[in-house]
Amino acid sequence: MQVREILNIKGTVLYTIAPDKKLAEAVAVMSEQDVGSLVCFEGGRMVGMLTFREVLRVMHAEGAAWGGVSIREVMVKNPRAADPFMDVDQLRRLMVNEHMRYLPVMDGHTLLGVISFHDVAKAVLEEQSFENRMLKAYIRDWPEGQEAPAEKA
Repeated sequence: MQVREILNIKGTVLYTIAPDKKLAEAVAVMSEQDVGSLVCFEGGRMVGMLTFREVLRVMHAEGAAWGGVSIREVMVKNPRAADPFMDVDQLRRLMVNEHMRYLPVMDGHTLLGVISFHDVAKAVLEEQSFENRMLKAYIRDWPEGQEAPAEKA
């Protein structure tokens, strides 16, 4: 399975924000849209990523003044991105090694979507469920009188 297939399952709704906006506005968008991240765009290109992790850090550090902090000050600048043709195993390894719950998917300079760890888990679960159903159907429909293939030890 490739990243582009996960995007097909998930859909490609994009939530972006300009880095000169305030954190309170970003939190409002994230809350209203029920998303855990926003891609930060400036001048037509991705310059950062804001996730709930950065929001919590600012809330802890700034207290009641957190909402007035600029997104630019706290966003992850120039985040790693996935390629649409990346294999899901490479994607999982990248997300785990880089400690990323959200990863933008870029085709050159074009944002195709954002993949969350939840999206990856859901896609893998659906793929395994499909394979399981196909194997059960294959076994169930095995012709009578023929021996099923031997299991390899």
